[in-house]
This record gives sequence, structure tokens and C-alpha cells, in this order.
Amino acid sequence: MTTTTDYAALSKRLLDDLPPLQNYIGGEWTPGPTGETFMSITPATNQPIATVHSAGRAGAQQAVIAAREAFESGAWSRMPAADRARALRRIAEQIRKRADEISVLETSDTGIPITQIRAGQVLRAADNFDFFAEMATQITGETFPVEGTFLNYTVHKPVGVAVLITPWNTPFMLETWKVAPALAAGNTCILKPASWSPISAYLLAKAIEEADLPPGTFNLVYGSGETVGTALVAHPEVNLVSFTGETTTGKQLMRTGAETLKRFSMELGGKSPVIVFADADLDRALDAAIFGVFSLNGERCTAGTRLFLERPIYDDFVSRLIERVRHIRVGDPLDPATEVGPLIHRRHLERVMGYLDIAREEGATIAVGGQRPDRPELADGNYLEPTVIVDVRNEMRVAQEEIFGPVLTVIPFEDEAEVLRMANDVRYGLAAYLWTSDVSRATRLAPEIESGMVWVNSQNVRDLRTPFGGMKESGIGREGGRYSFEFYTETKTIHVALGQHRIPKFGATS
Repeated sequence: MTTTTDYAALSKRLLDDLPPLQNYIGGEWTPGPTGETFMSITPATNQPIATVHSAGRAGAQQAVIAAREAFESGAWSRMPAADRARALRRIAEQIRKRADEISVLETSDTGIPITQIRAGQVLRAADNFDFFAEMATQITGETFPVEGTFLNYTVHKPVGVAVLITPWNTPFMLETWKVAPALAAGNTCILKPASWSPISAYLLAKAIEEADLPPGTFNLVYGSGETVGTALVAHPEVNLVSFTGETTTGKQLMRTGAETLKRFSMELGGKSPVIVFADADLDRALDAAIFGVFSLNGERCTAGTRLFLERPIYDDFVSRLIERVRHIRVGDPLDPATEVGPLIHRRHLERVMGYLDIAREEGATIAVGGQRPDRPELADGNYLEPTVIVDVRNEMRVAQEEIFGPVLTVIPFEDEAEVLRMANDVRYGLAAYLWTSDVSRATRLAPEIESGMVWVNSQNVRDLRTPFGGMKESGIGREGGRYSFEFYTETKTIHVALGQHRIPKFGATS
């Protein structure tokens, strides 16, 4: 069994050996033209752990040129799908070979507990490449024959240069969730990771480098969203922008890219309801509700942060919930026993704690948590006790706005009509969770909940074949399975005349 000491020792060794992180442009590692650097800070101690070279606007321009030249050359875009698939599988192999290294460095960079990264996120990242390798060979069109006179059919072609902008939560997996389908479809791409968690993108680029893709097929640029992200999205040679992150930022990016009518895929914020009826399996519902909001430190877009409980079970369920949350293990993210680690950044911790002040001002009650842990060994990190807020009304800011931390609000309801109204009375619509033993009720309510995804009697369990995405201000478009290729490919219709169909003769003199 791997221990805290083992992971800590591996982390120290890997970080000691980690070079300054450079940009990867056109198949070459480069510090970028600006000479500017920034530091990656570990949330466990708020100490710097990596130096990162910013690409700046000029580096972003270089990356677009490299990606465009690579796309136009056809070395990747016109490569047979089976060959692209083999390359993607090589990337998956590299990820699995480096799984311990990736997991430890990702945990050190993000504060997400090592067991959740190692057992879930990194292996899922490898699976993403294997899955889309298979999908690359299944990009097929449709045929529309017309009684022997025409054969009409569709083909799917790669679009061009894709800019992929990823968030700081579970960065490695989310990077692969975009890179894999973009490459599978034959596009070239530029990855712009979040500056608060830059290390995993470097590790992904190293894995891709080992897989020997044509130069310029994959590019990596570091830097701020305001500078590098804006330069990429505004560039006329960029065709696609896939963004996962906060809703306000997504809106700004769409405004930036509107001039050149870019295609956008947006996976944005969430404020997902968990609806528990009295007839549900309450033990399983409790487990799922706790896991759904407190895993990954609560920093997940699909977290079920609004718990709606039917009135007859409210008091008992809340009592059990508080007792369980009180015993969640907060600690060093490299400790395999830790269930909740530190939040990503000091500024984010302050933002989350600000919402706890807002909850008190609005008349809600902090039933458990809401404080920094009183433990000397955690004093320097961005730790927050898992928090449950009761006496909440659905119109309160803590029930309406995305907090993105280990904070759960609890609201009672009387009947289906009331809970459906409250569940939908929010600007987001990413995920929802419905717990009931009444199949008729589940079938009736699930389609009426305004969210892109609904899990019935389950926590968030992903099937890579299904579409992932939200409604309202939670996003535009879908990722996953063949739905990814609706974004990453251009659908072209080809009409072939099979006979001598009639053609009108304009201007004929006889």
C-alpha cells in the first residue's frame, strides 16, 4: 500500500527535478518571446513549486501559425483515421506509464486528494484517448438516395485549428477530454491551460511528444486568459474554441471571437439540484449527496450543491448529513486517507469564505463547518472545513450563485410542483440528481428539470458515449461520444447525379 510518506517523497523528488515549464509550439519547447514567467503555487502550503514561461501575445501568434501550417500540410488532417487512432493510443499508453508521476504532480498542483486523482482522473484521461481513438475510425456520414437519380451523402471533415481553454480543477483529465476528440477528428490544436494549475499540461505535452505526432499538430501555450487566451480566440486563423470555465469568462470569449464567426463549445458554471423524495433509498441518497459535493474539494462543475429534501424526511436526513460531514477527513492531499484537501488558491478560498458571510447575512445557518481547520499542520494551506448551510431560501445568493467549494445548501420542499419550480429557478442548467423509488415520478420529472444531464438514483457516473453539457447559462454544445464530432468536424453534403435528370434550359433558342 502506498503511504503518505511514499507520495510525499515522490512529490519532492519530481518537483525537485521539474524544469521550468516551457511552451510547446511547432514540435519544439520554447520559453516564448516575452521572457516573462510566473509561479505555480501549491495550495497545501502556498509555496511555489514550478516556474512557468508565459507565451504572451507573440507566442500565441506563433502557436496559431504552427497549428495552421500543420493543418494545411495534411500530415495529420489527411492522415488515415486508423493511423490517427494508433497515435492516440500511443498517447494513452504514455499516460498510463506516467500515471504515478502525473497523479502526484497534479495533486501537488491542485490540492485534490491523491486517491481521487490516481484512481479516477488520470486513468480516465488515458481512457479518453483510447475511446476517441476508436471513435476516430467511426466518423461516418449518411446517405440519401433519390429513386436512382441521385445519391446524396454526407462526409465529416476536420474544421481546422482548435483552441482548447481548460480550467484549474481536475486539469489533466479535462485537457484530454478536449485534446483527444479534437485530434481524433483531424484538427490541429492549441491548449491554453489555467495558470493556477499549469503542471499537468506540461505532462500531457510530454506524453504527446513521445507519441510522435507531426510537428504543430498539438501546441501548448501558457499565460493569462486576458493576454494569451484573448489573443488566441481573436485570431482569424482559429476556427474552433472549446472552453470550460466560469460563465462570465465564457461570454467574454464569445464576444471576442464573434468577429470571425468562430464555432464555440462552452461548458460553463453549474448550481445543480439534488432532489430527494421520502420514498427514495435514503442511505444511498445520503452517500451520493455527500460524495457529489465534497469530492474533488467541491471544485467541480457538476457538484450537487443544492440539496432539496421532501419535508417528511428533512429533519432526520439533515441530522445524518451533519454527522457524516463532521467526520469527513480534511488534510494533506498526498495522504491516501484524505477526503477533502485545500482549495486551489488563496484568492479562491477567500471568495468561498465570502459566501459563508453572505449566507449568515441572508439569515441562513452554518450547521457544520464553515471555518478553517484548527490544526497547525494545515495552517499554511487553503483549507476549509466541509460546510452545510440550512435555513436556506431558494432566492438566497448561496442557493443561486456558483460557490465552487465544499459547501452544500439544504432546502425543504412540499411536493413535486414546488421542488420543480425551485430546481429550475436558477440561471444554470448543467446537471441534476433525482432520488425516488417511484419510476413514474422519475420519468415525469426528469425531462422537466432544466439541465443538460439528469441522473436518477445515482451520483455523477459518466458514460463516455453520452453527451455532456448544459442548458441556460451552463453552456452551449455537447462533448462526448459522437456528439463531440458535431463540434470538431464540418458536415459536408455531396450530391452525385446517377442519370440524366432534367436541367432547365435558360436562354435556349430552340
